[in-house]
Amino acid sequence: MKVSLNWLKDYIDVQLDPETISETLTGTGLEVEGMEEVESIPGGLNGVVVGKVVECGQHPNADRLSLTKVDIGNGEPLSIVCGAPNVAAGQKVMVATVGTTLHPIEGDPLTLKKGKIRGEVSEGMICAEDELGLGVDHSGIMVLPEETPVGQTARDYFNIQTDYIYEIGLTPNRSDATNHIGVARDLAAALKINHDHDGNLSWPSVEEFKIDNNELPVEVVVENTEACPRYTGVSIEGVTIQESPDWLKQRLLAIDVRPINNIVDITNFVLHELGQPLHAFDLDAINGQKIIVKTLPAGSTFVSLDEVERKLDAEDLMICDGDSNGMCIGGVFGGINSGVKDTTRNIFLESAHFDPQYIRRSSMRHNLRTDAAKVFEKGSDPNITLYALKRAALLIKELGGGTIASEIVDIYPNPISEKEIEVAYSYVNDLIGVEISPEKVRAILEAMEMTVVKEDEDRFTVSIPTNKADVLRPADVVEEILRIFGFNNVPIANQIRSAMVISPKPDPGVVKNAIGDLLSANGFFEMMGLSLSESRYYRDLLPSIPAEKLVYINNTSNVQLDIMRPSMVFSGLEAILHNQNRQRSDVKLYEFGRSYQADGEGFEEINHLTLFLSGQRYPESWLNTDKSEMSYYTLKAYVRQVLERVGLDRYQETDLQDETFQYGLRYHRGPQVIVEFGRLSGRLVKGMGIKQAVYYADFNWDTILKSLRKQDVSMQELNKYPRVRRDLALVVGNSVKFNDIASIAKQLSKKILREVNLFDVYVNEEQLGADKKSYAVSFVFEDYTKTLKDKEIDKVMERLIKTYETQLGALIRR
Repeated sequence: MKVSLNWLKDYIDVQLDPETISETLTGTGLEVEGMEEVESIPGGLNGVVVGKVVECGQHPNADRLSLTKVDIGNGEPLSIVCGAPNVAAGQKVMVATVGTTLHPIEGDPLTLKKGKIRGEVSEGMICAEDELGLGVDHSGIMVLPEETPVGQTARDYFNIQTDYIYEIGLTPNRSDATNHIGVARDLAAALKINHDHDGNLSWPSVEEFKIDNNELPVEVVVENTEACPRYTGVSIEGVTIQESPDWLKQRLLAIDVRPINNIVDITNFVLHELGQPLHAFDLDAINGQKIIVKTLPAGSTFVSLDEVERKLDAEDLMICDGDSNGMCIGGVFGGINSGVKDTTRNIFLESAHFDPQYIRRSSMRHNLRTDAAKVFEKGSDPNITLYALKRAALLIKELGGGTIASEIVDIYPNPISEKEIEVAYSYVNDLIGVEISPEKVRAILEAMEMTVVKEDEDRFTVSIPTNKADVLRPADVVEEILRIFGFNNVPIANQIRSAMVISPKPDPGVVKNAIGDLLSANGFFEMMGLSLSESRYYRDLLPSIPAEKLVYINNTSNVQLDIMRPSMVFSGLEAILHNQNRQRSDVKLYEFGRSYQADGEGFEEINHLTLFLSGQRYPESWLNTDKSEMSYYTLKAYVRQVLERVGLDRYQETDLQDETFQYGLRYHRGPQVIVEFGRLSGRLVKGMGIKQAVYYADFNWDTILKSLRKQDVSMQELNKYPRVRRDLALVVGNSVKFNDIASIAKQLSKKILREVNLFDVYVNEEQLGADKKSYAVSFVFEDYTKTLKDKEIDKVMERLIKTYETQLGALIRR
């Protein structure tokens, strides 16, 4: 955001140098990211002087060019070729001499050189308004009053001033500082507290505002008061659309706002002065002289000011005419037909407060990041709309003529009052880290126009102005106090004290979050089941857990939940049933939780991680031809991923013989169970009313954490020697598992074997025989010290083949 120092000085008397002001603004949280010394007209018009056209004739080689002689008061008149249609002898004009650099409104800077135009010498340029950077008019050269003295510099004629422009990195929460008055408020408060300034602000007066007549009343209906809590407006008749005066154009140009005409320039000026966006409608284009503030049906079309037809969303707040035709996207962008035009004579001036969320959504939805939208989406002040309306109306009367032709419309059904926040003085000092007296706190709050409405020795209650939309809680009040007190006034301690925090290794929270992230990234949803369960589950469906191991509780609020869950399985089945009953049959869930069992005179609590899979592997889609359901192998892949993520790769494998499972595996280290997983028994699943297969994994989380304490982390650089792959096809009995094949390979070739992978299984009784199957297995070898030779690999493969033949009765297919 750009802020002009000269503009600030309209409201606050400050004599500090620009650098000190920059530091003060930064200290209040308005970080000055850059400061530039500029002139009210770019380049200062150095080299441009007043001249008199003493001769003007036709260019001999061009019909649209004139040859002129121009006296600039330093002796011999200059020969200048001019293309303007309105140039004539006797005129007083602005002349840019050779060597002058001009900064036109559009285009790059232009440095004048002496040269020939169509064969005739030209020693300068007679300038139009846009060429001098004063406006947009390029219809002809500027013609000055006859009494203008020849030779006067443009700098003196236009009273060009030096200014300092601050580039402020405004944070999204600072809704109160989107304008010059807002910045001046903070500056005045900081100067009053820290620089013995009186802290007074000079607000523009609106006391002269009065209603001249009521000939052009406009009816306003606000249908959506949530999106538009306050709407004010007034009619002005008989205005003249014309160029703005120099002072107004210079104010806007200083902050890179392009002047357009007096009415539009005034609305932009008030926006950057007070932080209140305004919109001027051509009153004669408002059908029925009625305005309706509402939303239109989704898909309605609206042609905006940039001549783009836009399709509206059902949440876009529209300013409509009496026939419900959209004239403006409220708070965001005007329409092509309702705005001020050169022929406009009567206007309706709008000053409203819109809900930030509505504005933000519409602005982003239509990619219209206007200055007004940026203010509204931060949260404008609902209680400044009327003042801003009067301020703009008086300026329009002053600069465009006209009279106030209606009563002020002010629709404000639910006035927004100032919030009151209670804060303890001790909380202020604790949060800031320095002792600030209650007197100092009160002085700072008063300097910021925040009234203390209640106070005792320990705490105070402060009323928050409605322009500070971000001050919602005690911590925000303390931040306001600190901004004005000064961050630099908080002393830096000579000593920094810290406490050593030793976390367990491994840190259970870190491991849990890592696995949760892994499962969530694979499409799982985390669930949290009740630790309470129903004893009937274990009586009717899972009697392998005897009654004496159940931990009963006296639950008077829900007598069915009468035990602490001894197993995690029913929590997940209840969640799957809940989803199934709501037509969500494809489920991937995980849960971290505890089971509880009675153990003699005490109790045993075990931490678990459980996985549940049911339904199709992939969502239904016309792009997806894989309609397969989740299976035991789907679950096994996720189990292996979890173990790989925590670094557990050495364990034994045993078939499950458990009534919980129809089939499955147990990974363990001796008696320590790491995980049990497989397909849940049909008795459990059907007993719960679930209509499809469910796959379940139960990790003993306590065992995993204990195992991780013994894990060493090691790193190894990438091998520069190539890997070698060999494949074998083995015909084995149905009782032989791939794990048997992999275990033998790892025992026989520990040093160079890196991977064993099963990539095909083939079953055909006619070709292989009864109870036979063929495994296609790949072996990957690698040595970190050298390139492996075929002879070395062949020896290993021969040993493998012989071992498979003798121990597994395998037939090697060649």
